Amino acid sequence: MIRLVKRICLSLSILTMMPLSVEASTRKASSALFDWNPVMEAIILVESGGNPNAVSGNSVGVMQITPICVRECNKILEKLGRKLRYSMNDRYDVKKSKEMFLLIQSYHNKTNNVEKAIRSWNGGPRYSVRATNHYYKKVMRCIK
Repeated sequence: MIRLVKRICLSLSILTMMPLSVEASTRKASSALFDWNPVMEAIILVESGGNPNAVSGNSVGVMQITPICVRECNKILEKLGRKLRYSMNDRYDVKKSKEMFLLIQSYHNKTNNVEKAIRSWNGGPRYSVRATNHYYKKVMRCIK
């Protein structure tokens, strides 16, 4: 039903040459094309300085991935019906760490909100803005 309404709105906006719902209809397309590389590279600099062997408590690798994050990725993969699963050792692999970040973003951050991505990477899905301010600012300085 929602898809039908979106199609009708898109058709009307095209016909009248007024962008009534173009943003809503193109949001899906833009999420597939969104470039997370600058954000991931900044997070890597802040988290580990680029060291794939970095360890801090339960967090390891360039993106300092926790066991909870690995479990969340595997739950998402299961919900999506995919056979792939990540192991705890995959946290040391830069490519797989980035894959996990992208999987988390595609599932929990469908609007590609960079601030939400950074803050939730530091403070979890129910992050506190106040508690993640310092981290957010550090990552943003590395992006710019």
